[in-house]
Amino acid sequence: MAREKPEAAADAEATPELSYREQLDFLNPIAQPLASRKLTRKLYKCIRKAAKHKQLRRGVKEVQKFINKGEKGITVLAGDTLPIDVYCHIPILCEDSSLPYAYVPSKSDLGAAAGSKRPTCVIMIKPHEDYQETYDECLEEVSALPLPL
Repeated sequence: MAREKPEAAADAEATPELSYREQLDFLNPIAQPLASRKLTRKLYKCIRKAAKHKQLRRGVKEVQKFINKGEKGITVLAGDTLPIDVYCHIPILCEDSSLPYAYVPSKSDLGAAAGSKRPTCVIMIKPHEDYQETYDECLEEVSALPLPL
């Protein structure tokens, strides 16, 4: 039994992840503005750096609480979350608070970038001086995305 576990882990690693194009097939109708492939990679990189410094807010309840408290940051939402009722109010809160937000295609990739084995549908990246350059790049590009009507 002990030998089966490493093999199962190796099989899980061997299964190919879906490409960015393939992930787009699973998007919700509300997933606008969607980050490009390049911006998605930058956001994941920024999330990994923020996770090292404990500068992340993860999950709908926590992100909503800190948006309401007035905390600043970039909100990243997963575009493949179902049902959409779970988090469809977050973009409205972001717009009311003048916070930039963007959708990425995969909640499992979003959770993995945050250093978690569990998928997550919403993450807020808080600014920090150790990764300020990456954060500013992401902030500029996310702010430039066109908001849905």
